[in-house]
Amino acid sequence: MTALPASANLGLVVRRLDPASESDRAHLVALTDAYARDPMGGGDGLSEHARAHLAEAFAAHPATFALLAERNGEPVGLALCVLGFSSFYAAPTVNLHDISVTPQARGTGVGRALLAAVEAEGSARGCAKVTLEVRPDNRVGRQLYESQGFELSALGGAAYLMMEKKLV
Repeated sequence: MTALPASANLGLVVRRLDPASESDRAHLVALTDAYARDPMGGGDGLSEHARAHLAEAFAAHPATFALLAERNGEPVGLALCVLGFSSFYAAPTVNLHDISVTPQARGTGVGRALLAAVEAEGSARGCAKVTLEVRPDNRVGRQLYESQGFELSALGGAAYLMMEKKLV
């Protein structure tokens, strides 16, 4: 799948990651680890366990898909997504769980191309909306998301807070 016409970003192609492909599996781990090493991804990188098992666990999970951005055949970005469901829309949703763009490709349209491809994939799957989480101090990410039409999630005028309870 090509997210943008070639004239919009020469050499950039966004396609579905193939979890059966060894090279795509390696790109999944490398790009996710690079994101996790970035301060906005926590700064520590993936754990040894996650690096060893991410590709296998991703391939086995029935509600995930990923989109790989390549420029001239080299991986420059990744969007890892998880399908969910909205009771209020009575329709599936797509959560952009992780988005990573290599440092050298930042500011070149890769993030916008990945977001457009996630929207297209979500629409093709009948999803009502795309959701994502972003750190309050991630100014660059927030500007990108807002420029592409993302808004704070709210119900009855009150913004949502992300909460978690670790099970492992």
